[in-house]
Amino acid sequence: MQSNETPTCNVSKNSAMAKVLQQCKLIVWDECTMAHKKSLEALDRTLKDPRSNNNRFGGAMIFLAGDFRQTLPVIPRSTPADELNACLKSSSLWKHVKVLHLGKNMRVELQNDQSGNIFSKQLIDIGNGTLPIDMLTGCINFPQSFCQLTRSKDELIQKVFPDVSQNYRNHDWLSERAILAAKNIDVNELN
Repeated sequence: MQSNETPTCNVSKNSAMAKVLQQCKLIVWDECTMAHKKSLEALDRTLKDPRSNNNRFGGAMIFLAGDFRQTLPVIPRSTPADELNACLKSSSLWKHVKVLHLGKNMRVELQNDQSGNIFSKQLIDIGNGTLPIDMLTGCINFPQSFCQLTRSKDELIQKVFPDVSQNYRNHDWLSERAILAAKNIDVNELN
């Protein structure tokens, strides 16, 4: 993508990619919430030329999949306002988007996993902001069944990876465990 106010994707009208874009009926863009709004706008402008069609996206259907409660576009040295302004919802194209919401976690449903179902609902409650907030700290209160809190990183490592020195070669044992961290510096320290 070129860096200017009205960017387009670098696809020439006679290229192999242009031929694919002329034929496609549907473009699926997964994890779209991380994309800058200018990327969507560039795709709109780019599709019009090889398809010889001035309708939005050259008449192709664009399926945007993602969860806006997850990662927004990353803008180096920016403010939260800059990130919101870069979000797809700030694009002039957003008014033409039909939003569909998924209501069931099909992975949990198909496995008939009751504890997974409860956990899934708790995550939705966190995302929807319906958990009670502690007035002193301003933080949410996790339900008792949500997780086991630890007081230190060492205790966390011990709870997630007990007896790691005996099990580090057991791929099944390792595949059931993970510690997630928001920042690389924390990941490096935990590792």
